[in-house]
Amino acid sequence: MINNKKLQTFEGRIGYTFQKKGLLRQALTHSSFANEKRLNKLANNERLEFLGDAVLELTTSEWLYKTHENMPEGDLTKLRASLVCEPTLAMCARDLGLGEFIYLGKGEDATGGRDRDSILSDGMEAIIGAIYLDGGFANAKEFISKYILADIDNKKLFFDSKTILQEIVQSDFKQQLSYELLEETGPDHNKVFKVLAKMDSTALETGIGKTKKAAEQEAAYRSILKLQKEKGVSGNKE
Repeated sequence: MINNKKLQTFEGRIGYTFQKKGLLRQALTHSSFANEKRLNKLANNERLEFLGDAVLELTTSEWLYKTHENMPEGDLTKLRASLVCEPTLAMCARDLGLGEFIYLGKGEDATGGRDRDSILSDGMEAIIGAIYLDGGFANAKEFISKYILADIDNKKLFFDSKTILQEIVQSDFKQQLSYELLEETGPDHNKVFKVLAKMDSTALETGIGKTKKAAEQEAAYRSILKLQKEKGVSGNKE
């Protein structure tokens, strides 16, 4: 059964109280849970995700248009794509602890679904769609501004980290960047990778992720922060 206390806890987490609790329940209901409980096939969060995706794209487009007055259309499109992509939304969802509130089927839960990028990003869009239907565009926009568009420079640095680090290592240090896999643990369905970023033979920082790519990305991000602190490199792309 759906736990109303759990819903109230999530409302407190996001700072928004739903007038129609059913919308929040639906937004948090993954298709695996709906199938397992033999609910109506439309009881999962996929339709709300569809709606939330459109609200998110419009809000992000407006924000970029107003905050980047001299940026051409092509660059705006690329930047928007990086802000509303699956990894970014999953990152924002983790910051909110969304995974613990999603209703998953037992099989999906057992195979690491609560930390899967696709489930988390879809959940974020479903929450946006639910807030839009419950409280209108202004409330949905406030949620997006607070939990997705906040600290955007840091998010951009994180998701461009491998490219930025490559440029720093080549231009400032004249060395070769590489990544070394240190550990691979966990069952096949829920692997965890630990990777070390290196300049030639010099160790930089490590990163941990559910995929090698994610671990490399975190290692690159942490390496950039380290180099910025130690060497004063900018880490900014032209």
